[in-house]
Amino acid sequence: MKVGALSVEPVYDGYGQEPAREVLTYPGRSDAWSCHEHLLDESGRLRLELGGFLVRTGERVILVDAGVGTIDNDKYHGGRFLESLCALGVDPWDVTDVVFTHLHFDHVGWATKKGEVVFPDATYRVHRADWAHFVESPDADPGAVRKLSPLTERLETFEHDTTLAPGFDVRHLPGHTPGTAVYVVSSEGERAMLLGDVAHSPVELTDPAWEAVFDLDPVAARKVRADLVAVVTDQPDFVAAAHFPPGRLITVDGERRFTPLEKE
Repeated sequence: MKVGALSVEPVYDGYGQEPAREVLTYPGRSDAWSCHEHLLDESGRLRLELGGFLVRTGERVILVDAGVGTIDNDKYHGGRFLESLCALGVDPWDVTDVVFTHLHFDHVGWATKKGEVVFPDATYRVHRADWAHFVESPDADPGAVRKLSPLTERLETFEHDTTLAPGFDVRHLPGHTPGTAVYVVSSEGERAMLLGDVAHSPVELTDPAWEAVFDLDPVAARKVRADLVAVVTDQPDFVAAAHFPPGRLITVDGERRFTPLEKE
C-alpha cells in the first residue's frame, strides 16, 4: 500500500473468530447482521485478521501494533508475526519503533515473549492513558501487567497529538480504550489512517451507530467513528483497521459503502 513515497505493509500474525451477533450489535435492531451475512462464516462468526503494520520512513522502521503472539486456542490463532516480518526483509533488531493503537492482548502479543523484549533496539510508544489503565491501575489485568511491564525501560508515552517521525503522526481518539490512538501516514499529498480497533468490521464504518462489546466507552467510541467517517468518506484517503482489509469509504446512490483496496 503506497502512500506517496512511503509504504504501509501488513504484518500477518494469524486470525480470530468471534460470534458476530454477540460482539457487534445495532441498537433497536433485533438482527442487524441479517443484511451482512456475506461478512460472516457459516456459523455466524466474524473473522478477525490479527497482526500489525510496517511503516518505513527515513531511517525509521516502525511497527504499528504487534499481533496476538503465540496464542492458539478455540478463538485466536497467532504465531506468524516474526515470520511475516522476515518475508518483508525485517529482522527484530531492525525495528526502531513499536507504537500501539491500544493495549488489548491481540495488539501487544509480540511486544515481549516470556518476559523478554522481542524488538530489543526499538522504542515502544503508547498513549499515557492506556498505559495507566492496563498496567498501572489497581484493577489492571495481571496478564497485561506481565506482558507489558518488561517494556518500561524502553517505553515512551505521549499525551498529545504529535509527529513521531517524518510523515507519521498520532491522534488520540479515546473510546475503544482510554488511550486509543490512530496513526496517520502522509506523503506527497496522500494519506492513510491506521485505525486499530476504532472499527472491528466494515459495518461500523458504513454505519457508526453499531456497538462493539469490546469498547470501554461505547458513547465515545461511536462519536469517534462518526467523526472519522465524516472526514474520510469520498476522499482519496484509505483507512486500515486492525481486523479487516484496508479500503476506502465512498457514497454510491446515497449509501455509504466500504470498498477494499484489493478490489480497486
